[in-house]
Amino acid sequence: MRILVVAPHADDETIGMGGTIARLASRGHDIVVVVLTGHGEDEPHPIWPRSAWDTVRNELRESCSILGVREILFEEIPAAGVADQPIWKVNRITSDLIERAAPDILYVPFLNDLHKDHRELFHSFSVAWRCSSIAGRKIREIYSYEVASETHLNFPYVEQGFLPNVWVDITDFLEIKLAASKCYVSQLQEHPSLRSVEAIRALAIWRGSQIGVEAAEAFVLVRMIQR
Repeated sequence: MRILVVAPHADDETIGMGGTIARLASRGHDIVVVVLTGHGEDEPHPIWPRSAWDTVRNELRESCSILGVREILFEEIPAAGVADQPIWKVNRITSDLIERAAPDILYVPFLNDLHKDHRELFHSFSVAWRCSSIAGRKIREIYSYEVASETHLNFPYVEQGFLPNVWVDITDFLEIKLAASKCYVSQLQEHPSLRSVEAIRALAIWRGSQIGVEAAEAFVLVRMIQR
């Protein structure tokens, strides 16, 4: 199968679902990771220099190589500025990606993540995956994944929190996920930060305990079409 993993920012894919990516790749599936945000194409980014993206994208390539990803795509929507872009422009980018990648399975960030880039991209891809298009109808399964540093900092008493209904056993792939995560030297933080290797391991063990295995990753099923 062809699988598209949507990463609003480089590292979301590994921290969020690196074990699942490695497991799918080990079974011969064609994994495509797309990073949607970057420096931007026109004016200088107001916060980060262009060199920051050279660094993190090199880290991404190293991480994805460990996970077994065959293809990486990049877009240049300004990071921390997706909501400032015209809706039609973002929707065109996401729809074009669905057409190009033609996935059977799609993984997207959680709708109610704290980071607004994640939210905006979930909504945009929800336009692209509609069954009114041929590319949208082709997508058999759609899942949202969790990124601890964003997913669990929302306001669950105001809006729906991340309540998984799908778990993937990554017991045999946890160490691969952690090795891939360690490639992100510029993004990881020291324990007890949510962006630490210890926290990534702890969440995998916690999710594993929910289904009686050593380690797991959890997802929210958005759509499944059985044919």
